[in-house]
Amino acid sequence: MASSSKAGAALSALRDDLTGDVFAPGDPGYDDSRTVFNAMIDRRPAVIAQCADDADVARSVRFARDLDLKIAVRGGGHSVAGMALNDGGLVIDLRRMHEVTVYRAAQSVRVQGGALMTHLDRATQPHGLATTGGRASTTGVGGFVLGGGSGWLERSCGLAVDNLIGVDLITADGTAVHTSNEQNPELFWALHGGGGNFGVATSLILKLHELPAFSMALVLYLPEFGREATRTYRDVIEAGPVEASGGILYLTGPPEEFVPPHLVGELLCGALLAYAGPEQDMRKLAEPLLALPHEAEVVTAIPYADFQCMIDDPPGLRNYWSAEYLTGAPDDFVAVFAAAGNSMPVPTGTQHVLFPLGGAVADGPSQYPVPYRDAPWVVHPFGIWEDPADDERCVRWVRNVRTDVRPWSTGAVYLNFIGDEGAERVIAGLGAENTRRLASVKRQYDPDNVFRFNHNIVPA
Repeated sequence: MASSSKAGAALSALRDDLTGDVFAPGDPGYDDSRTVFNAMIDRRPAVIAQCADDADVARSVRFARDLDLKIAVRGGGHSVAGMALNDGGLVIDLRRMHEVTVYRAAQSVRVQGGALMTHLDRATQPHGLATTGGRASTTGVGGFVLGGGSGWLERSCGLAVDNLIGVDLITADGTAVHTSNEQNPELFWALHGGGGNFGVATSLILKLHELPAFSMALVLYLPEFGREATRTYRDVIEAGPVEASGGILYLTGPPEEFVPPHLVGELLCGALLAYAGPEQDMRKLAEPLLALPHEAEVVTAIPYADFQCMIDDPPGLRNYWSAEYLTGAPDDFVAVFAAAGNSMPVPTGTQHVLFPLGGAVADGPSQYPVPYRDAPWVVHPFGIWEDPADDERCVRWVRNVRTDVRPWSTGAVYLNFIGDEGAERVIAGLGAENTRRLASVKRQYDPDNVFRFNHNIVPA
């Protein structure tokens, strides 16, 4: 750590040099700028640099290196482990850098590193185009894509990294690097799942897909019908087209117009059928789900960007998530899944979700470090609650779900779905052979492990 006089002079120079704002403890706005999505995270960085452009990012990296400060990078701030923050280091906050440029003729889009999913979806929708995005509109595009990128459109459009065309990166020595299949191809490969280990992504170029229509059905059941609803949803998806996605989820009945008042705050099972196509086609698919005894339904065409906001969870709640990727969803698994749903903490914001994969995920390029590609289903226990007194029971429930479904686990995992679960889980999220190759790329671009606030790949 540098002397206090050197640090003070360097901080003053950073304030002068940056186009964006700089916050240190005691500054007005410091506490607001260090607040992230997960209320369980309370960290106090020494400096927060709210960068306005690539030059600000490079200057901030050099500032941190000169003072031997740890660096965390904030895009959406949505990481459940709070990887966007650190204690006593520098946070490079990209939120001001959220411009999205659509290239209609090329069917591609350039997204700055601080853009949220809503910025991307709202920019592409007027063109009738979209690409696979996160299932919450407040997710940061950069971390989502570089971590692999699983979302509603993945069965028809592939994982987000399957649509990655190029990345502009500021590396650990403050150098600007462009990566693509033609330029720095090994680094480009590493960015297909390796996350923020290799630098600060200041912009990404993504392939877009035609999406002229989108529709959905949400059917809510009493929990005693959960097993039957799960089996029916499984059969609909497995026999249906790749345009069909969504999930089965156990949830607390929300205070929405379509939920009967007596079920608000009560445990429910929901079948969510998301469809990348017109309502009339989706309605045919949804018929078996609507034929089951149910308490509420919403069946409608909906703009994709609006659908992306449907299950947004408000910031400021406590979060603990995990996941297991599955070899299949046979009836004996369904029984275990439903039992775990029935034991879910209620009333909380917690959700117990079964997502389908397959389609373009399974058929996508096999060379990237995404070892969960061949799993047809994924269980995602998503713990969300408000009262710290519920910490122990909610975390325990998430961990119990993982244990319960382990007989069907492939062993691989999507790292964006989990927090800090140790080095072995990072390897499970990248693949052992890929991890060795990624460690070599890390050694070339970040030999001092400057970018370590992530699912970390140690340089080797």
